[in-house]
Amino acid sequence: MTVMSPADTVFGLLTVLFAAAAGHGLRQLVPSRSVGWTERVDHLLHTVMALAMAVMPWSWGRALPESPQTLFFSAAALWFPLTAAVGRPPGSWPGAVAGRLPYAGGMAAMAWMNHSMAGSHHEALAGGPPAPHHAAGGHAAGGVVLADTLGGALALWLLAYALWSLTRDMPGLGRARRTAPAHTAVLAPGPVGHPYGHFWDGSMALGTAVMLLMPH
Repeated sequence: MTVMSPADTVFGLLTVLFAAAAGHGLRQLVPSRSVGWTERVDHLLHTVMALAMAVMPWSWGRALPESPQTLFFSAAALWFPLTAAVGRPPGSWPGAVAGRLPYAGGMAAMAWMNHSMAGSHHEALAGGPPAPHHAAGGHAAGGVVLADTLGGALALWLLAYALWSLTRDMPGLGRARRTAPAHTAVLAPGPVGHPYGHFWDGSMALGTAVMLLMPH
C-alpha cells in the first residue's frame, strides 16, 4: 500500500479545491443577458487559472509548457486593472482598480510559479547550478532572495485577501437571516449576482497562497 506524503496530501486537497473552483467558473460562463463581455473574460481567466492550478502539483501537470503559461497569466494579471475603467466615470477608476487588484495578484502569482518552476526545471536538466555560479559577485544569490521576497509578498497579499473575503459576511449573518426575505437570504453573500462569490474568491486566494509556499 502506497502512503501519500504530507505534501502530496496537501496537493490533493488543493486539486479538489481548484477543480471545484473551475466547475464554478464554468457555470458562470453560461450565457446570460445580464453579464457583459468583460465579466465573461474574467470568469474565463479564473476558470483557466483554476484548471492550471489543479494539475500544477503533479508530474503529468508539469509536462505542460511553462513559458506560454507564464506569458498568459502575466497578460491576465494586467487585464484586471487595465479593464477596471471600462464603462466607468474617471472619478471611480481608483476604487475600481483597487477592487480588481486581488484578481491581478492571483494571476501574477500563477505567472511567478510557472516562471520559477521553469527555472528549476532548467537547472535540474543542467545538473544543478555549478558552485562558482554562487560566488560570482553575488548576483545569483541576490536573484534568489528577490524571487523569494516576491513570492512571499504575493503569498501574504493573497492570504490577507483570503481571510478578508472568507470572513467579511460573518458579522452580518445573524441580522441578514432576520431581515432578508427567505428567497434572497442564500444569495446575500458574495458580489451582486454571484452567489457565494466571496467564498470562491477567498478560497482561490487561500489555495494560491498555499501553493506559493509549498515546494515545487
